[in-house]
Amino acid sequence: MIKQDSMPMGKSLEEVNASVDTTQQTGFWRKLLSFMGPAYLVSVGYMDPGNWATDLAGGSQFGYKLLWVLLMSNLMALLLQSLSARLGVVRGKDLAQASRETYPRAINVPLYILAEIAIAACDLAEVLGMAIGLQLLFDIPLIWGVSITVLDTFLLLFLINQGMRKMEAFILVLVSIIGGAFVLEMFFAKPGLNEVASGLVPSIPNNEALYIAIGIIGATVMPHNLYLHSSLVQTRKFERSVAGIRRAIKFNFIDSAVALNLAFFVNAAILILAAATFYKNGMHHVAEIKDAHKFLAPLLGSKWAPILFAVALIAAGQSSTLTGTLAGQIVMEGYLNFRIQPWLRRMITRLLAVGPALFVIIYFGEEYTGKLLVFSQVVLSMQLGFAIIPLIHFVSSKTRMGDFVIGKWLKVSAWLVASTIVILNIKLVYEELSGWLASSSYPTVIWLTAVPVAVACLFLLLYITFQPLVVKALQHHPVGSHFQPVEYQPLAKPIYTRVAIALDFSEVDKHVINNALAIGNQAAEYVIIHIVETAGALVMGPDIKDYETSSDQLNLDRYAKDLRGKGYKVTVKLGYGNPKKCIPKIVKEFNAELLVMGSHGHQLMKDLILGTTIDSVRHSVKIPVLIV
Repeated sequence: MIKQDSMPMGKSLEEVNASVDTTQQTGFWRKLLSFMGPAYLVSVGYMDPGNWATDLAGGSQFGYKLLWVLLMSNLMALLLQSLSARLGVVRGKDLAQASRETYPRAINVPLYILAEIAIAACDLAEVLGMAIGLQLLFDIPLIWGVSITVLDTFLLLFLINQGMRKMEAFILVLVSIIGGAFVLEMFFAKPGLNEVASGLVPSIPNNEALYIAIGIIGATVMPHNLYLHSSLVQTRKFERSVAGIRRAIKFNFIDSAVALNLAFFVNAAILILAAATFYKNGMHHVAEIKDAHKFLAPLLGSKWAPILFAVALIAAGQSSTLTGTLAGQIVMEGYLNFRIQPWLRRMITRLLAVGPALFVIIYFGEEYTGKLLVFSQVVLSMQLGFAIIPLIHFVSSKTRMGDFVIGKWLKVSAWLVASTIVILNIKLVYEELSGWLASSSYPTVIWLTAVPVAVACLFLLLYITFQPLVVKALQHHPVGSHFQPVEYQPLAKPIYTRVAIALDFSEVDKHVINNALAIGNQAAEYVIIHIVETAGALVMGPDIKDYETSSDQLNLDRYAKDLRGKGYKVTVKLGYGNPKKCIPKIVKEFNAELLVMGSHGHQLMKDLILGTTIDSVRHSVKIPVLIV
């Protein structure tokens, strides 16, 4: 039932991985339809009950003024989801697996905890939304509605066993119900087009509007959807050629654009509905979904308006909870490589959401559910940076993405989005903590609990932001992902019988090897050395199992095979960490009589700041060093 962390990393959502074959489809439209589906599962998270709460609050309090926030959030979502899909298509790993492969365990564990908090916050919104919808439609007490939602986890288990296409079809039906309901709601509300257009001009009236705007961003750009999308695109089987991968990226982008624009329409419709009914009639504090339902009939003059509203709410909650539990499975398996039975994983996810919902309803009363919904979306927004920043680093890495690395303008746009979200969240956290400290009767408790957590999260955010940049600056060479045989031409009789050759997989290598062979010839024994200098290698040493390590080992083995084929006695040795320490250690273990290494072509300023490997190595070994 359980797979432990010591086992090799499996495929993401293994039970449905590559289960939809797109290779048999011909023609643009048939091929496109075979790829479409994952983004619709992702899009339901963009129209869940949490969105309803923030959209209703924004529309009733500020009219159409925050409509631009929805549009901006949708563009952010499209950019980030397309990057998430690209990661899954190109590397065949979801975002959690890529993080686990890149960061040390001390970083991955808090990232995992934060991802689980985000999923629990998201699922909390779905639970409350479903329960409220059932209460509005069937007059079921809210506490019973929350309890009933536990059962729908088994619906996901049934659907996923029927195959991805049937599950996607079910979600599409629910999305169609939501969209159709709001088309009719707009018909009843008759909003003014000029007023709607004015809402697209950016403005933030006050701090309360900022709080709701951040909630809208959190409800729209959801961290768990980034994990989910990078996994769902792997349910498609496609040609793993350059052309095939490029085609898959294009079709997944189209899928995302269509699905997320539909989600934008639903969110905009909710905000416009609130502005055209509640704000217009001076009802500026209708943030509760139940209040919105109650006032729709008298304000719009139709008994169908509240019924459609409740039906759409149930459909939104049901569709969103299916994808939220899938995201929970992806995060647990990706970060921890820890697998449990799907039904148990989904039950745990649901109980983590049901617990807080029941506590609030029992302890504070049903009237606090609307505030809890908005708060859950603000929590989601605060988790965004911890998912977005690693994603941008991964898809910006030439080493990991190869020819499919994102371009300069896409990278700039992604970092601009990440910076906007992080800065807004830091501002919100600072203002909230300041308010708590000023109004609390026990400020010491806040200083000892909330403040240290906020500071720890800030340091974690700074680490994942700058760690890849620092490691890249400290690296002395690019990783050679392609092996190119070189001509070996020994020039003289051997002088040394045991020769160490340090390589960095650059253009200098062929000169280093030629000179080493010229001195040693075929009678000598050689060891080819390369040092893996990634952050993971510094921390984990030989236990690191990332892409760069396997690529480096493969390059060394290819060099050795080529040289052995020419009659040379060659062994290889891969070191981990700081080359200034690793190279001398390997040289001494081999009992080398000569070390041959390249100069790496460093510039003066970089050598002055970082020091040179050559200087450190030649002072650490007691044998001649030939610098090529």
